[in-house]
Order: sequence, then C-alpha cells, then structure tokens
Amino acid sequence: MQERIQKILSAQGICSRRKAEEYIEQGLVKVNGKVAEIGQKADPEFDKVEVDGKVLEDRKEMFYFVMNKPKGVVTTNFERNALRVTRNESQTIRDLLPKNLQGKVYPVGRLDKESSGLLLLTNDGVLAYRLTHPKFDHEKEYEVITENEIKDGALRKLEKGMTISGEKTKPTVISRISEDKFNIALTEGKNRQIRRMCQKVGSPVKELKRIRITTLKDSNLKSGQIRELSPKELKDILESVGL
Repeated sequence: MQERIQKILSAQGICSRRKAEEYIEQGLVKVNGKVAEIGQKADPEFDKVEVDGKVLEDRKEMFYFVMNKPKGVVTTNFERNALRVTRNESQTIRDLLPKNLQGKVYPVGRLDKESSGLLLLTNDGVLAYRLTHPKFDHEKEYEVITENEIKDGALRKLEKGMTISGEKTKPTVISRISEDKFNIALTEGKNRQIRRMCQKVGSPVKELKRIRITTLKDSNLKSGQIRELSPKELKDILESVGL
C-alpha cells in the first residue's frame, strides 16, 4: 500500500514525520535509488526506502540493554497510575528498570505475563522494527516445558507450521531436550503463538522461556536482572538485522 515517505520512516522508528521532512528536504532520503521529494509516496513492502549516513549519526545516542524478564511481569514501559498501584496490579517492565532508564528504553516485542526470558530494551526504533516485523524473518528461540509428554508427531506439526486462528504459522526449528521439554526457534511472533500451537497438539505449555534473540544469548543473567549489551553483542545483533 502506498504511503507518504514521512509515515514510512516514522513507522520504522527511524525518525519523526517532521524530522523525515527535514531529511527529504536535505536530499538524505532515497526511494529505489533516487532522491525522494516532499509528498512522494512509496510501498514499504516493495520499494526500497534508504536514508543517508547523517541519519545514522543522529542515531548514535542510543541505549541497548537486555533483561531476564521474570514470570508474572507485564511487558510494558508505561508508568503505573495511582489507581493501578492501589489495586495492587502486576509489576511492569518499567517497575524493574533503574530510575535513570525509566522512559528512556522500551521493550522490543512482547513476552506474555506468564513467560520469562530475554527481553531487549532500547530506544533504537530501527533495530526494534527490524526485530519485530515478520518480513525480516529474524529468529527468537524459546525453551518450552509442556504439561505432559509431547510426541514426535506433535513436534513435527509444530516444525512444519500449522493453522491457528485461521492463519498458517511459518516453519520452525525444533530440538527435543526431554519427553516434555524442547527448544523452538521462530521467525514470527503471533500473539501467544507457542502456547496456542502446543495447545492444539494436545500438550499445553507449563513453562515458556525465551533464550535467544537472533545472536543475543545469556544463560547466566538472573531473573529480573538487566545489563547493557557489550560492544560485541551490539555489533553482532545490528549486523544480524542488516544495520
């Protein structure tokens, strides 16, 4: 679908629409190799929209952290209001962040309340967009424990892809660990996808933990702990998404 270039750049987290207009006026934006003009439209699914190196310079003040999200914590960075606090509602990711990071970094994608594991937090909208949009096919890997034994045939169904809520899931990569435990790598993230898939094959999920985001892994990070990405980790994850 054709959209204004400003809207495309904003949706991809590169900059605001106003900033995008500035970049276009400065000749820093190209569509399919040609310098873009104000008012021009493009289709983000088919057209190649590029920005100049100056935009990358503007993105230098970025923060990159990884957290081991505990089970029972809601994946949001919005501040809880007084009513929620008095109702004693669930903790959020924001509640676990140091004060100096609250409102500065945001979760990339979601882990449902009952799930745990690695969660990337950043203010880099471009990286967030490339990690979460299904067209980029970047892997996230999960460790799954089911309530009962999951048969080989059921794992093959999960691996080939299956229809849930009228949509066919993409193929996955699965490695069995025990009769009720396996790892699964996805390149998409439909709402509660793994739980719904396992439910459909008759082996409901008991525990679900994300153990890898493309190249990023850390089996030693304690529950609720957060740390900054190392230079190598940052380089690897940016390269994995083509940045």
